[in-house]
Amino acid sequence: MKNDHSAVLSAHPLDPLSIAEIEAACKIVRDAKALGPRCRFPYVYLDEPSKSEVLAFKPGMPYSRKAFVLVLDKATGATYESLVDLRVAEVVSWRALDTEVTGQAPIMVEEFDLCVKIVQEDPEWRAAVKRRGLTDEDIANVQIDPWSFGYFGDEERYRGRRLMRGVAFYRDVITDNGYAHPIEGLVAIIDLNEEKVIDLLDDGRNVPIPKTKRNYDTPSLGAPRDGLKPLHITQPEGVTFSVDGWRVSWQNWDFRVGFTPREGLVLHNLSYHDGEEVRPIIYRASVTDMGVPYSSDELNHFWKCAFDGGEYGLGRLANSLELGCDCLGAIRYFDVPAVNDLGEAFVMKNAICMHEEDYGTLWKHYEFRTGVFEMRRSRRLVISFFCTVANYDYGFFWYLYQDGTIQLEAKLTGIIQTAALVPGEVQNGGKVAADIYGPSHQHFFSARLHMMVDGEQNSVVETDFHPRPVGEGNRYGNVFDAVTTTFKNELDACREANGQTGRFWKIINPNVRNAAGNHPGYKLVAEQNPVMLAQPGSYFHQRAGFASKHVWVTRYSPGERYGSGEYPNQHKGGDGLPAYVKQNRSIENQDLVLWHTFGHTHICKPEDFPVMPVEYVGFKLKPNNFFAANPAMDLPGGKDSKSVSASGGSGSSCCHSAK
Repeated sequence: MKNDHSAVLSAHPLDPLSIAEIEAACKIVRDAKALGPRCRFPYVYLDEPSKSEVLAFKPGMPYSRKAFVLVLDKATGATYESLVDLRVAEVVSWRALDTEVTGQAPIMVEEFDLCVKIVQEDPEWRAAVKRRGLTDEDIANVQIDPWSFGYFGDEERYRGRRLMRGVAFYRDVITDNGYAHPIEGLVAIIDLNEEKVIDLLDDGRNVPIPKTKRNYDTPSLGAPRDGLKPLHITQPEGVTFSVDGWRVSWQNWDFRVGFTPREGLVLHNLSYHDGEEVRPIIYRASVTDMGVPYSSDELNHFWKCAFDGGEYGLGRLANSLELGCDCLGAIRYFDVPAVNDLGEAFVMKNAICMHEEDYGTLWKHYEFRTGVFEMRRSRRLVISFFCTVANYDYGFFWYLYQDGTIQLEAKLTGIIQTAALVPGEVQNGGKVAADIYGPSHQHFFSARLHMMVDGEQNSVVETDFHPRPVGEGNRYGNVFDAVTTTFKNELDACREANGQTGRFWKIINPNVRNAAGNHPGYKLVAEQNPVMLAQPGSYFHQRAGFASKHVWVTRYSPGERYGSGEYPNQHKGGDGLPAYVKQNRSIENQDLVLWHTFGHTHICKPEDFPVMPVEYVGFKLKPNNFFAANPAMDLPGGKDSKSVSASGGSGSSCCHSAK
């Protein structure tokens, strides 16, 4: 079952732009500003209305409807931000960016292809790969990986230019896994607007290119293992959730689905029906960016620090989930209206997947004294999307549980960046084959959680556990104390996880108390918390400053949307969260945004190649004094339970749509 986005007017202020609205916005800007044929549209998306307007909205009420349109003129290099009022069909705001200050617009899909063409046709680059033993016939199959340029100082020849880097991998035939054959010590720097290589970095070592094939396509893998029986997951009576446009209701949960080209999946207005009361928890939740700094001093790798959200766009690179069974069960897909670089609207088919999953035991007790035995199975709602950013694939899975828990899980898979081993040299990475290593690197995700726990005014409390000294009140040495701190200002709340003290954070509503006399809240369960290992003075550290802390808390401001800042592409650093918190605003009993950095430090190993098994990272938000009791006590049990059933037979599809 699919949603329809054909109408110009949406049903709710937060509905993503429809196809017709995207087309209208691009045409209005083109006509009003007389845009030339080399103008491009890196971003076109809903300019979300104010929070007050959204919360006051009732069906049938009028509301504002604006589109944000980012325009890049490739003829001049100029970049413009514009707002289009779709109600009156006018450009109501037009601003030129100083890209040396703001950073460049994100890299577009057409620029990936352009980068490949420019490098492969460059005579100096062709000569360099021939010196490494390749022929003109070989060059036709060479894979070029386009990379964001980064920032390493104000070198005059790079200033003001829109740049990318290109690194190369050999392929015997076009379908080969190029990452098995890295071409070391050769990096092209491309001006995307001038469409030429402006620098060719060649260390001259001519490291031998690894030639052993390590392909992963089904024909190359040979006969698969046998004995794996079919697993059928069916819901013959239909799904438990209901969908109205972009609004979803499931097991006391209510929320709206959103999608942006930078963040991908967004959850809006997440609330829980607690008896007769609808209780808000999160106004808006998303992953705003991710930074991937590499640990290498080598020419091919020292500059690598990709911002997969801000430089490329997690949403723009979303997979069509009809390509494979990324989810099992009775699935509800969402098609997402989108725009290509030319400003032409199209539909991203099956970009978002939603389904239910059994999740084992939710609660259970056997009272051996009385023979009373009760247990309930857990079920969760899964809302997800996958994106492919060059060699890596990332899945983002939001889970909602029947006990009020919220979880985000990021799934990291795909192919590692590789490098050729040089005999006798020590590389900073993990050896994955006899002649290949993967440079060590880190993945940092920045989640933005605009909290609204039982209302718009919240506070954040930090708790640490400390052993109490032996003495009065601790005669036996077993007592420990929970020490809590309520953050007053933004600079107080730039915090790191501490496993030794069991540190955790709670978002509370200080204006309400529950029956036990406590403030209702949600606890952040921070699970994967690597620290930024790049030196504080490095460009990596300055540009990915959000990754220097695991928790940040800011006073809500509509313009503070991304942990890494608005335009990290070629930005010199210091934007985003480090800049936001310098204002040091009061955050006690305020409209708050909780930012959480989580991730993975990746030391590559043979098991990661040729394709890496999924690495799971993420966090949970668990109710803490939010409910009067376990909210899942009313689930049916025993013979009345419909939580899970098994079915046999054949012919069931793992990706059939919900009716």
